Amino acid sequence: MLVGGDEFRPASVGMDRHVLQLTGKNAPRVAIIPTAAAYENPQLAASNGIRHFSGLGADAYSVDVNQRAEAENPRIAAQLDGADVIYFTGGSPEHLHAVLAGSLLLDAVGAANAAGTIWAGSSAGAMVLGAVMRRPSAGSQVSPGLNMVPNVMTLPHHERSDPEAVLSQLAGREYVGLTVLGIDGGSGVLLEPVGAAALGSGNVTVYRDGAWRRYAGGEPIPDLTVDGAAL
Repeated sequence: MLVGGDEFRPASVGMDRHVLQLTGKNAPRVAIIPTAAAYENPQLAASNGIRHFSGLGADAYSVDVNQRAEAENPRIAAQLDGADVIYFTGGSPEHLHAVLAGSLLLDAVGAANAAGTIWAGSSAGAMVLGAVMRRPSAGSQVSPGLNMVPNVMTLPHHERSDPEAVLSQLAGREYVGLTVLGIDGGSGVLLEPVGAAALGSGNVTVYRDGAWRRYAGGEPIPDLTVDGAAL
């Protein structure tokens, strides 16, 4: 699930309750990973997530990974065993990418996801999952993402954006072949093997082939699955 930001707030309750229901568990285990907030307040980010999901009936806990060495620690990676949802918070996408790329922790998350665990990322946590991501330190320049969702780029906090202005920004050749998801805060895109749908209180704006379309919560998004966007 790619979330546009404002995680763990009231606007996200309906979306997150739906995700917990998808696990089929009465008290799903939710692992909160605040890596992206390492240079802000990761403890606060984790505690906010634990409080939020615990209030929805989950068994939530923190997996504290702030630096690369921790992402390579097998004892920390083992803390994901048995998690039904793994949730990466917002913060710095560049730091999150540097810590995760090619790491033991990323392998563990990928294996858990392949076995049925829901992988969720909010804001920075969503940005890094695409083929490319915008670098906050370099304006609109893009750099490689983790490519867990091929042919996709995520623009979080999209409620602040004018779609026509964004469309003009996406005219460069670095965006050719990409499906760009502009996701509002408190909203998300749920990616499944057979399709995708918008969730949450806001909208998802999809930019593709020189045009854009907005989807409200509950609407299916065509030509998009957990394996990425159709070319």
